Amino acid sequence: MNEISAQEVNALQDKRIIDVREPKEVAEGKIKDSLNIPLGLLEFRIHELDKAKEYIIVCRSGGRSGRAAQYLENQGFKVKNMTGGMLEWQGNTITE
Repeated sequence: MNEISAQEVNALQDKRIIDVREPKEVAEGKIKDSLNIPLGLLEFRIHELDKAKEYIIVCRSGGRSGRAAQYLENQGFKVKNMTGGMLEWQGNTITE
């Protein structure tokens, strides 16, 4: 599985981020323009994703996003797991 650090993600200009945390966690702050698809709903919302694009998967600490990245990779998607998750994120966050 491909991995990417939080610092590398923060430096990217064009990033497609899928946040697999639960809505309650995301409400505390998320990376701008990230798409929230809780891990438990990923298989039901996979049709929203484009196999031609690469996605960065994020969660709180990197565990759930690792499972999500493995699942998506097995489905033919190009993904990278953000190691350390939001605990390592030092960029800006937004709340909704």
